[in-house]
Amino acid sequence: MLKNKETTINNPSLEGVWQMVGYYNYQDNEIIDSFMSSDNYKQIKIYTPTKVMWSRLNKLDSTDWFGYGDYKITDSTLTETIVYGSNSMNKAIERSNIFNFELILNDSTYNQIELDENGDRILSENYIRIE
Repeated sequence: MLKNKETTINNPSLEGVWQMVGYYNYQDNEIIDSFMSSDNYKQIKIYTPTKVMWSRLNKLDSTDWFGYGDYKITDSTLTETIVYGSNSMNKAIERSNIFNFELILNDSTYNQIELDENGDRILSENYIRIE
């Protein structure tokens, strides 16, 4: 852990249980809109040292969404390789099972940000640690 007068820098970990609290939509790499999660829409992600599993509840939609696989992180990237999931997710992973994100990780929050083909931000899922 490195310390200076203003900031404490450590190596936060994704290991644990996270709840999505909302989304940011981007245009020209600037946040243009945000949406908060609700009792009708929840998403939980669980990370072990090498595995990820997530599930989504959307009471307004009967489609099931969950996935399981491996992940790797660097200081600024998250790569999830989803091995299998719900029928809806399996259709998505037939096209590609590797999902790359920009990662902003702190001890109690993280953002996984989807980038377009030019490296510009599109959408951020924002999480808080619940365990």
